[in-house]
Amino acid sequence: MKQILVVLSFLAFAACDKVDELTKFDLDYTSRVTIESGTLIDLPFVVRTPPMHTNSETEFESNNTRKDLIESIKLTQMTLTITSPSDEDFSFLESIQVFIKADGLDEIPLAALDPVAGDASGRINLETSNAELREYIKKDSFTLRVESVTDEALDRDIDIDILSVFRVDAKILGI
Repeated sequence: MKQILVVLSFLAFAACDKVDELTKFDLDYTSRVTIESGTLIDLPFVVRTPPMHTNSETEFESNNTRKDLIESIKLTQMTLTITSPSDEDFSFLESIQVFIKADGLDEIPLAALDPVAGDASGRINLETSNAELREYIKKDSFTLRVESVTDEALDRDIDIDILSVFRVDAKILGI
């Protein structure tokens, strides 16, 4: 009898985990920044993104939930990709840090990389901060501020796409 209870408890726990996974989904946002030529070496410079509209109401609805049912939102991935010039890589960067800000909320660190690997890749993944971002993504829009230090002089503008993937944990239909 004791063994049957243990097995039933295990099965109930496994079922709860499967239901919990059904209440999680990703939100992807893409923005673009330009690092202008003539940026000074070894001095921090700041680039801001235009406001990124979250469309959170629509996104939540399409995932069968609402703002008031969101339990947690965290950044799980931030990838930077150089889109122009096509032959450029991230070897010009010494460090990079990205912050998030939304109306009525303090600016907080979102992701960073220090040092930036000097390989020949036009793509890097930043280390995420694990900050709770529920209130930021529930807003109508947010902005990103990119603070970087270069270790090379730039003779041309560099366009960078920023892909941010947020993991949402919500109650779906009140589950």
